[in-house]
Amino acid sequence: MKALFIGGTGTISTAIVRRLAQDPAWEIWLLNRGNRKEAVPEGVHQIVADITDETDTAEKLAGMSFDVVSDFIGFTLEAVERDFRLFHGKTRQYMYISSASAYHKPASGYIVTEGTSLANPYWEYSRNKIACEEFLMEKYRKNGFPVTIIRPSHTYDERNLPIAVHGKKGFYQVIRRMQEGKPVILPGDGSSLWTVTFNEDFATGYTGLMGNPHAIGEAFQITGDETLTWEQIHQTIARLLGVRLNAYHVASDYLSAVGKKYGYDFEGSLIGDKSVSVVFDNSKLKRAVPDMYTAYRFDQGAQIALEYILSHPENYEEDEEFDAWCDAVVVALEKSKELVHFRL
Repeated sequence: MKALFIGGTGTISTAIVRRLAQDPAWEIWLLNRGNRKEAVPEGVHQIVADITDETDTAEKLAGMSFDVVSDFIGFTLEAVERDFRLFHGKTRQYMYISSASAYHKPASGYIVTEGTSLANPYWEYSRNKIACEEFLMEKYRKNGFPVTIIRPSHTYDERNLPIAVHGKKGFYQVIRRMQEGKPVILPGDGSSLWTVTFNEDFATGYTGLMGNPHAIGEAFQITGDETLTWEQIHQTIARLLGVRLNAYHVASDYLSAVGKKYGYDFEGSLIGDKSVSVVFDNSKLKRAVPDMYTAYRFDQGAQIALEYILSHPENYEEDEEFDAWCDAVVVALEKSKELVHFRL
């Protein structure tokens, strides 16, 4: 079996490529810019190209066909239209990474299945994913394009940790705030439910759908079975760091409003995603992939990630702007408590 990964060195795809690189049944090819060659396992073939340059990419793929093509970096309708032109008639299965954030917001129910409607008025990223899904399914119905839609939720790996509210430079500053005993902002009262998935677990579900005839023309959500509150997620990280979590609860709409002037899109990432309680029903995936199960509890995955993060501080950058913004939000809310006076 021959597979092509567009991207192939990100949080999700790295685990999949590593898994398949150990399977002699698969011949693995990556198509990317070649910026993370150290992440490519031995024996994996690489085509160095910028897929946005369609002419050059088509020339480098000339005469090649694949059993599976997987796109991990298709964020816009234009990207999947290009993929259709490049791979129609040249693959037996095209797997598209969409997003669980595409599910209906506000949620009509907290248990999410693949049949849950797609609509997110708060986040352009999610609306773009919906448009990509609709285009691909139309091509499946009209042209027989062998698409499989994948909807991940919050997937992390040994280099990352799931954090509810962070700045433009990612989660690391929140870890620093925990270590320094500073208030850590959580959306709402911290009790909304969230599902996090270690990338090795995701790879089990994903590879089980590759070359699977029951996956053609279908959508699957791939998540772990462990559901936690945001408070529990942050408490776990703090415990593993050996510190006490100083949680500071702030309404998501307030965070959205005060974050805009600094370029923080909390309307999309919180109101359109993280602040909404979701529990995923993975029955459909497990029928197609009986081997799928959660091998890494969050405390186990977080321990792996923290061991890497704390031993590689040179790979992470502190975010002074976000740190100051968090302090300003806390000060403003504490002052507002003092200003509220009323008489019965």
